[in-house]
Amino acid sequence: MTSEKEAYLVGVDVGGTSVKLGLFSEDGRLLEKWENPTRLGENGALMFEDIAGSVMEMCKRRGLTRSQLRGIGLGVPGVVDARGHIERCVNLGVSDCVPADELGRHFPGTPIRCGNDANLAALGEAWRGAGRGVDHVVMITLGTGVGGGIVTNGKLLTGFQGMAGEIGHMAVEPMETRLCTCGGRGCLEQYASATGIVRLMRDALEESDAPSLLRGKDSFSCKDVFAACADGDVLAKAAVTKAVRYLAVAMQHIAQIVDPERILIGGGVSRAGDELMRPLRRRFRELMKLQSKIPQVRLAQLGNDAGIYGAARLAKESENS
Repeated sequence: MTSEKEAYLVGVDVGGTSVKLGLFSEDGRLLEKWENPTRLGENGALMFEDIAGSVMEMCKRRGLTRSQLRGIGLGVPGVVDARGHIERCVNLGVSDCVPADELGRHFPGTPIRCGNDANLAALGEAWRGAGRGVDHVVMITLGTGVGGGIVTNGKLLTGFQGMAGEIGHMAVEPMETRLCTCGGRGCLEQYASATGIVRLMRDALEESDAPSLLRGKDSFSCKDVFAACADGDVLAKAAVTKAVRYLAVAMQHIAQIVDPERILIGGGVSRAGDELMRPLRRRFRELMKLQSKIPQVRLAQLGNDAGIYGAARLAKESENS
């Protein structure tokens, strides 16, 4: 049982296969986390029903009253505008809906806010992760694709139509001929994502006869590329160096525009650790000529929980809105 005086926040991070949920104190302590399979239904109807049911079940189990829920935040993998309206969420098959309306039927009077999942991961890291203690943070998430988010003066920068922070689709190579998944060419995602680094490695193998630990393998992963690089594989090192070069260029562009104090690197590719971060910090410092104080470059800390932290932080903001 909990005290009637205590207030709580709920953070929800919706993915294609599972929905992660977390119960937080108002000061950002994660008290409980759980997840459920993602069921969608017509325009996400089952998903919203499941989220509501799961939160109500948690409240009943913990003896929480409705008034103790100070806010619910929801992160989704799609475009969300400043009003919390989901324009489109291709992976979920959800479009033109307002989660606050869908969930609000179950939680009347409880503030409910929605945002893009990558943006909220950045907000979570800024609140209780590697960006804690500073007001200006950029997070770059390197996974199957490249995502990101920008926090300035402690608030998310979402832009005119919710598209701010689409770091993965910054054009960093004007001579690229292959198409990105977005339809453009030369996007950062084509070079610094896990799939992009594998592609760079395959290119290196095709363009050179030099020996490599990965030559002759039918398939290999980004993790394999970094492992080969650590073992002194010349071609793997060349692929990683190229990925780092493009990533550092994107970071320089971001730094010139929004002037962050910290740039955080997260996602699966960041698990390469020093094999990624040492050359990245070095190359970034080489490119930074204008600022007297170069942004700190750090690994993100919250891992897969960043999204629920950010969603809870978004919910907390609704208290003052």
